[in-house]
Amino acid sequence: METKKHALITGATSGIGYELAKLLAKDGYNLILVARNEDNLKQTASEMEQLNSGIHTHIIPADLFESDAAQKVYDKTTELGITVNVLVNDAGQGEWGRFTKTDLEREIDIVQLNIISLLSLTKFYLKEMVARNEGRILQLASSASKIPSPYLSVYAATKAFVLSFTEALADELKETEVSITALQPGATDTDFFHKAKAENTVTYKESDLYTAEEVAKAGYEALMSGTTVVSPGFMNKAQKAMNTMLPDSAIASTMEKQMESSMKEDGRLESSHPASKRERSSINAKREGVNGDY
Repeated sequence: METKKHALITGATSGIGYELAKLLAKDGYNLILVARNEDNLKQTASEMEQLNSGIHTHIIPADLFESDAAQKVYDKTTELGITVNVLVNDAGQGEWGRFTKTDLEREIDIVQLNIISLLSLTKFYLKEMVARNEGRILQLASSASKIPSPYLSVYAATKAFVLSFTEALADELKETEVSITALQPGATDTDFFHKAKAENTVTYKESDLYTAEEVAKAGYEALMSGTTVVSPGFMNKAQKAMNTMLPDSAIASTMEKQMESSMKEDGRLESSHPASKRERSSINAKREGVNGDY
């Protein structure tokens, strides 16, 4: 059983991470699932093993907002004697609002999660991959990684780091059999907007969103082919091409309009993605004082 390849996925219990875990499970990878909520991890592990009874799963409850969490994840896989053949750094969050009004500690946490934990896990597992001359890494960047984003300034800046970091490493790895891929999704139907307190924005309430399934599929195909950067979806690609011709000031102005509060009385209220809805329920339960973590 342990001779099969293993994939480690952070943020595995909802959204794009959950859908990437499904694709890896279907392809026969044993899974190491990392997220904060242990109950959701157990449920996700059960669902993955139902998809493919030939795999097994490990769960590692970990809060990657904490400075030592990435080290603990790595130490756990080392203790279990697991070789990580595929690393998916999916976990990430944002915070909506004017920078002068948002909470500094929350934004420092976002930098810890989106940059420091991602960097650390990449360092730990990439060193082993290079030593074996085998392995693949998928990093969740964003369409915002190339554009100034008012009201999501810290989030977009962290994703700019992820993209630049990934592209630099891809060049360092070009003489090896190890690949690294940055996935740049546009706005996607997950719980991201609720976590970021951006559920009342024009983008979330009024726009068509990509599904977590279609984004994960594009990312997975790019991961397996060794593509360095992938931007799923026609409109996402078109917007990316247009942005190369516009000044940053014009791009920022457009983004500001998209991230302003919507005046529409109806519109999207929550994600339609089942695993993301489950995670949202867990978060709401915790806020209401019901037992359980998220």
